[in-house]
Amino acid sequence: MILAAGRGERMRPLTDHTPKPLLPVAGKPLIVWHLERLARAGFRDIVINHAHLGDQIEALLGDGDAWGLRIQYSAEPQGALETAGGIANALPLLGDDPFLVVNGDIFCDWDVGRARIGAQLAHLILVSNPAHHPGGDFTLTEGKVGAGETARLTFSGIGIYRPELFAGIARGQPAKLAPLLRTAIDAGQITGEHHGGRWVDVGTPERLAALDTELRDAC
Repeated sequence: MILAAGRGERMRPLTDHTPKPLLPVAGKPLIVWHLERLARAGFRDIVINHAHLGDQIEALLGDGDAWGLRIQYSAEPQGALETAGGIANALPLLGDDPFLVVNGDIFCDWDVGRARIGAQLAHLILVSNPAHHPGGDFTLTEGKVGAGETARLTFSGIGIYRPELFAGIARGQPAKLAPLLRTAIDAGQITGEHHGGRWVDVGTPERLAALDTELRDAC
């Protein structure tokens, strides 16, 4: 699942007329970088949620055949349902097995083909804290994610989840992901790993422009 329902307030005015996942980076929409990476790793079935200008996302990506994918869409009301609410709303499309979720507004070179989960409810990909988020989110000790206050890492927006994690959220009910994760962490039900490669939270026009320059220079 690719999360693409956010309004992108920090990206305004760029997102006034274009949904954030469709903003161009080095010649193609940000979300297409995700689709290409997923297709190369062997993924075939993709669910994309949307709210703000979601018709543009469906019109551009279609059924995913251009990338050898099968895309289904989970439409949300204006204002969206928050991360956990959006995932819960899409569960009928995601099935009963664990699934990978990727934030649509990040760029990351973590190998999605390595997506695995054990018996826990979730497995999170964590990264070193960026300058704009120095406090981090979670601790990581011998593969276990914790909620301590020291030696924290930042949640990348990439996770593998079991559907049971979202069982308590009714379809159409807004719900944030962080409280859900913290409850599961307290129960010892979340593992994780530290990705030391490239990761960008493409949350502002300045970061978008910097990533665009970086990728163009790398080509």
